[in-house]
Amino acid sequence: SVLCFSKREWKPLEDRSCTDIPWLLLFILFCIGMGFICGFSVATGAAARLVSGYDSYGNICGQKNAELEAIPNSGMDHTHRKYVFFLDPCNLDLINRKIKSVALCVAACPRQELKTISDVQKFAEMNGSALCSYDLKPSEYASSKAKGLCPKLPVPASAPIPFFHRCAPVNISCYAKFAEALITFVSDNSVLHRLISGVMTSKEIILGLCLLSLVLSMILMVIIRYISRILVWILTFLLILGSLGGTGVLWWLYAKQRKSPKETVIPDQPQVAEANLRALLIYAISATVFTVILFLVMLVMRKRVALTIALFHVAGKVFIHLPLLVFQPFWTFFALVLFWVYWIMTLLFLGTAGSAVQNEQGFVEFKMSGPLQYMWWYHVVGLIWISEFILACQQMTVAGAVVTYYFTRDKRNLPFTPILASVNRLIRYHLGTVAKGSFIITLVKIPRMILMYIHSQLKGKSRIHLISVLNAYTATAINSTNFCTSAKDAFVILVENALRVAAINTVGDFMLFLGKVLIVCSTGLAGVMLLNYQQDYTVWVLPLIIVCLFAFLVAHCFLSIYEMVVDVLFLCFAVDTKYNDGSPGREFYMDKVLMVSTSNALYCFKD
Repeated sequence: SVLCFSKREWKPLEDRSCTDIPWLLLFILFCIGMGFICGFSVATGAAARLVSGYDSYGNICGQKNAELEAIPNSGMDHTHRKYVFFLDPCNLDLINRKIKSVALCVAACPRQELKTISDVQKFAEMNGSALCSYDLKPSEYASSKAKGLCPKLPVPASAPIPFFHRCAPVNISCYAKFAEALITFVSDNSVLHRLISGVMTSKEIILGLCLLSLVLSMILMVIIRYISRILVWILTFLLILGSLGGTGVLWWLYAKQRKSPKETVIPDQPQVAEANLRALLIYAISATVFTVILFLVMLVMRKRVALTIALFHVAGKVFIHLPLLVFQPFWTFFALVLFWVYWIMTLLFLGTAGSAVQNEQGFVEFKMSGPLQYMWWYHVVGLIWISEFILACQQMTVAGAVVTYYFTRDKRNLPFTPILASVNRLIRYHLGTVAKGSFIITLVKIPRMILMYIHSQLKGKSRIHLISVLNAYTATAINSTNFCTSAKDAFVILVENALRVAAINTVGDFMLFLGKVLIVCSTGLAGVMLLNYQQDYTVWVLPLIIVCLFAFLVAHCFLSIYEMVVDVLFLCFAVDTKYNDGSPGREFYMDKVLMVSTSNALYCFKD
């Protein structure tokens, strides 16, 4: 069967037809189901309960309510009571992860701390906002009948949450304790407080470093585009310099703080200084080990530098002709954020949807029963499938644009905007193929989410799987065939060039990894310097981790586009060299410069 598939002729951009239409219809029906879930939750009042909030008797704040059968204090008119107030906001249910307190609708949140019941009474009389049970008048707050029906004293100062009408304490220390209970590895409760304090104190620096990582990623894309021939040497030199410099700086900071701790220690905070000193020692040792390992790996990879230069040169020319490729991560990220916001809002709607039922305390909760209670499973599958669909649209768009560039002999005849032309072909012909490919990835990811203990076994296979999917999209962009046919054709080509594929993936991934490491190291080093010399810093372990993670994600988003271009170019090159030999009537599609640089590099490596 493999021989049969290998004989099928590739016809780049000659014919164009719709592919995998049944899968497109299935995807549309699935999206209609997602819309039904959102509509159902809104129609059952979940949206109003989520945004406006509701009290412990099922009344939605800020509106008139219908009476609920056998539930006291239901059906009240809360038109002028727009905020949810909890009598004991710090009484947290750690098991169910919610506030275990009586909730009331009030006219205003107490902006200042109320220390005595007399203060609560004055607040009700002056602001018209009763903070005790509906059955009590303000004049009865100090009586014996008010026991257990008024808020726990002192009442903390609170403010309404924007868009969600809940009175939240201004001092969130009780919520920090809630987080501590969920983090089992924290033996000292003061540790989490210091970590949170470090993040809050350094929030401006964290934001600035995140923007720095974004700028560095875009600069690296410009470097790849214009100086691809010397990119490998630049990255190698900078990485060596950065590794040595970063390691040296960390050891220098450790030695400096160890010898003269009084200069940097904040009075009355010796534990903070000790924690930072330990963190510096761990960072310095880790950086040293990382630098040694990196040098050994680069020593082994040095003979493959020529191949990497050739691949980056070809991809660099693509970015010169298709500059809009650089902006693909922005559009994809924007689409994902819009969908994720919709998904989270619908999930929150589902959390307040259903019928009113009384719990063991006699208060109202909203729960769904019957088959409807499993709608959130459908919603979770939708999160994965639609997210993968958006990512697959990006892959198909990039593949289509690069294929158009490659198989256009005269580059002057390229479409005015190959990216938009690729998007047009995607929408007109290949949405079904994208839906099918993303569904296959969803089938792979769902078991990985359920069976997390085999994640390490699947992790090593994910890269090969994603390469196959991308090349299947590339084959669809070339031949306009359905997903299965395209996957088989791409598989045959990859098998015939197994050694080349191994070399390209190894070297290409390694060099792009070096770029990501360079951005993370540069951002992390800047973070160490800024956080170290900040006068009012506390523990800055967590801020530095946040910055480095964000820097890696940003670098990955940008360099993944370059990785896609390299993979698509190789498949195009393999098809071109298989069916053409440069003779009359079988001319190569690639220009001579690209042919010489690519074929020579691959030939040298093969030898």
